Amino acid sequence: MEQASLNAKKLKVRYFDIDENPSEHYLNAEKGLKSWLLTVDHKRIGLMYLASVILFFFVGGVLAVVLRTELFTPTENLMNADTYNRIFTLHGAIMVFLFIIPSIPAALGNFLLPMMLGAKDVAFPRLNLASFYIYSVGAIFALISLAVNPIDTGWTFYTPYSIQTGSAVILITLGVFIMGFSSILTGMNFIVTIHKLRAPGLTWGKLPLFIWAMYATSIIQVLATPVLAITLGLLIMERFLGIGIFDPALGGDPVLYQHFFWFYSHPAVYIMIVPAFGVISEVISTFSRKTIFGYWAIAMSSLAIAFIGSLVWGHHMFVSGQSELSTVVFSFLTFFVGIPTGIKIFNWLATMYKGSIDMKTPMLYAMIFLFLFTIGGVTGIMLGAISVNVHLHDTYYVVAHFHYVMMGGTVMAFLAGIHFWWPKMTGKMYSEFWGRIAAVIIFIGFNVTFLPQFIMGSQGMPRRYFNYIEQFQSMHQLSTIGSYLLGIGFLIIGAYLLHSLFRGEKASSNPFGSRTLDWMTSSPPAHHNFNYTPVVYNGPYDFHKPIADFTIGIAGSDEHHGHGETVKADKAEA
Repeated sequence: MEQASLNAKKLKVRYFDIDENPSEHYLNAEKGLKSWLLTVDHKRIGLMYLASVILFFFVGGVLAVVLRTELFTPTENLMNADTYNRIFTLHGAIMVFLFIIPSIPAALGNFLLPMMLGAKDVAFPRLNLASFYIYSVGAIFALISLAVNPIDTGWTFYTPYSIQTGSAVILITLGVFIMGFSSILTGMNFIVTIHKLRAPGLTWGKLPLFIWAMYATSIIQVLATPVLAITLGLLIMERFLGIGIFDPALGGDPVLYQHFFWFYSHPAVYIMIVPAFGVISEVISTFSRKTIFGYWAIAMSSLAIAFIGSLVWGHHMFVSGQSELSTVVFSFLTFFVGIPTGIKIFNWLATMYKGSIDMKTPMLYAMIFLFLFTIGGVTGIMLGAISVNVHLHDTYYVVAHFHYVMMGGTVMAFLAGIHFWWPKMTGKMYSEFWGRIAAVIIFIGFNVTFLPQFIMGSQGMPRRYFNYIEQFQSMHQLSTIGSYLLGIGFLIIGAYLLHSLFRGEKASSNPFGSRTLDWMTSSPPAHHNFNYTPVVYNGPYDFHKPIADFTIGIAGSDEHHGHGETVKADKAEA
């Protein structure tokens, strides 16, 4: 009824009626620490997630620089081998479980998803707050393990060593176990929100591609994360009760642990990277001033990646003794999962073709993402080839590939998203000059850090080694210098973003001229996002039409998520 009425009246919102200088917004609508700790506002919860993941990224980054400094020379430099193993494990566990997995879905996803849908909040606001506190409790358990007895098993907690070591394996695996519930609940919340709280007229074919990416990610979170919970639960029982599931001394099978762990952890790679694809789609379309090329191809490829990516865990185990048939099947599926990813890259390039490209900081990071992630993807296909994998398995080649995908992909997209939506989140503009300087430093530093590792790995340098032969010293030193450059780049980002909070220029409601509903609010947004319920008139990526043609307002009751029954022209007519 609403859509029919909409088409009949052809109403349009007066976009510039948005209050560019709101006296009250979500940051000051309620004051005091208690208002933040007990908030159910998705935007505030998103900011709390953002602060948490940035803190853990800083800790994990410092540990990485310490590791690289130790590897500057072939012999003992800063620490002994035992300490090196512990720091190595902590770096991996913190970066994967505390930063990369929750970074875009929990931080940017929480902040943006309801606004992009034209909703006032997520479907279950209290569950959303509970998810944050579950994540926090899990993180506390992980941090307690640092004080008790830092683990030295590697971030994968491989058996049988994780069963036999005297370090605090139970504490940190219990922390990861608890954080898994946060991931599941957030995914369920997002799925229900996308299905039930879309604005009138916002059909599946008009959803922003960031929403499609979050939808695919949420499905993976809900279906795959319980497997990790079961695996870590069994590991804890094995250590505590000696039940004999993974320990061969008790009749268990350590390879079974690898199957369980990677059955979750390879889909987890896509929990990390698929949201990044959504960010890049938004940034490239906006800064190319073009309608996205192949909307449905990009949207469906996110779901295809979620499905196929759940079937390829065995390529981590080519040398574990699995059957030849299994190895061939997993190798084929690894090649196959590159197809939907390649579709995205092609469509992004086609979107930029003949576009009016504006190389602002978010677009710089999107371009960096395309370059680095393509290298990561191509080297992943190489590792999917069985004969190549056997030679490169457990070498620095795998380390470089992983970082080109995770850091060159997820982190660069995260930086693109932070810079893109920073004006919307804070109401302040950052220094574009320093943003570009930092992006160039990070691009150079990243490649100086990880390109030499491809060379070392192809020459046989094993990963996780504390000492190494002098043949690899120059490459290790180059990699260490690159890590210092990376650190400088991130410090510059932190400095100018903090500066913008206090001295930054006031941001307009839509400084970048984007077309999604999240930009059709004030900066910062109002407590309830919209003063009226938006009705979508055209798709979000049509740059051939005026921005005023995209939404109208519905008058009437708007207390919660209701959309009213009638469309009135008195407030919305242009």
